Amino acid sequence: MGFASNIGKYQLGRTIGEGTFAKVKLALDSTNGKYVAIKILDKHMVMESNLKNQVQREIRTMKLLNHSNIVRIHEVIGTKTKIYIVMEYVSGGQLSDKMLYAKRFSEGEARKLFQQLIDAVDYCHNRGVYHRDLKPENLLLGSKGNLKISDFGLSALRKPGDLLSTKCGSPSYVAPELLVNKVYDGGAADVWSCGVILFELLAGDLPFDDSSLMSLYRKICRADYTFPQWFTESQKKLISGILDPNPKTRLTIPKILENEWFQKDYVPSCGNNSDDKIHLDDVNAAFDSTEENDMETKIPKSASFINAFQLIAMSNDLDLSGLFEEEDENKQKTRIGSKHTIKETIKKIEAAAMDVSLSVERTNNLRMKMHAKQIMTRCSRSYIDISAEVIEVAPTNCVVEISRSAGELGTYREFCKSLSSQLTEEPAVSSQMQESDVVSIQCQSIRKKESSEETNSRKIKDYRGYSSS
Repeated sequence: MGFASNIGKYQLGRTIGEGTFAKVKLALDSTNGKYVAIKILDKHMVMESNLKNQVQREIRTMKLLNHSNIVRIHEVIGTKTKIYIVMEYVSGGQLSDKMLYAKRFSEGEARKLFQQLIDAVDYCHNRGVYHRDLKPENLLLGSKGNLKISDFGLSALRKPGDLLSTKCGSPSYVAPELLVNKVYDGGAADVWSCGVILFELLAGDLPFDDSSLMSLYRKICRADYTFPQWFTESQKKLISGILDPNPKTRLTIPKILENEWFQKDYVPSCGNNSDDKIHLDDVNAAFDSTEENDMETKIPKSASFINAFQLIAMSNDLDLSGLFEEEDENKQKTRIGSKHTIKETIKKIEAAAMDVSLSVERTNNLRMKMHAKQIMTRCSRSYIDISAEVIEVAPTNCVVEISRSAGELGTYREFCKSLSSQLTEEPAVSSQMQESDVVSIQCQSIRKKESSEETNSRKIKDYRGYSSS
């Protein structure tokens, strides 16, 4: 196959996937003659894009899982410029590739794949892992047609009962509770995605599909879909229970396992008990050589870039919360666009606060509260409570969300005016934007990438299911 170079005991071969920050190569383990897939990441680009924690989380999660229907990680190797993640090689490619030419699967084939998917997801949930991006592109097929879950870049590791808040996933597969600005159960969200996949396997089409992102999300929130004529009553009953927009009444995995349609020809696939001590020495060593060169360690960093779901939740015009809850008309909020880095934006917030005689109190790296400097006389007391949060859209683009919980409206408006002025000192910087303006600008970018069905939360996309976080 034309091996060109070596990394440790592995002989690197042809490229089987490529993305913005990484390549995936087929390789041969010289000690046993077995093939592996090696994901090669550019270390400098990972560090510059603040993706170190995300990459480490993906590796840590995949090391924790040892199941026949989940792609395994063997080891991590680091050099001065590259990070090599050695993974199990799955020869059958993505499930999505097979779906392109197979259209829809037979009931038996669909049931077998769905059984393996549920077994693997159940195993993950029992280990406290929630995938949050289940879709055919992240499901690989082995040589015998067995399914394997890959790409845990958006996964979360939580204790049972803990709720999640990060909005992520792929539009057509995302659960409705992720489209509103509330915490959610990661297990219920994964089950919804499994239901969408089952529908697609049996129908050959997605249950929710629309050229307009907002129309798509409204369909998802209302569970607005139609069964093809060939669906049986047992298939409809199972899928209807899974695609329940209310996560509290949605079918759980134990209920799915008891379902009569699911149980037919069911052969459970069990996972192995991994060592509770997950060794990350190779992971830490892979990054150590760049730690001293990380000049941005003191700069505040957001947990992740803003994504489509957060953009929708930020706008009263586009927010879908009204489908679930009443809107609070008493909230006083303003959002201002900034074409500065997070560090520069925070400095400008502090300067604007000084302009209107407000003191600043940091609650964390990206949030702060403004209070009036205590000036009291016998007759009056000055009091104002304003909070500001910086949300990163891109490395040099932010949105500042300002809210007033108490105090005079005049001071609040003066602060917003001053901050808008601070952020427009340079000609290239946008002036103050209303909520719908911010969302409109960002959604234009989202729609251009809609065909790939990827949200802005994803920073790296590789092919054949070997995706990087």
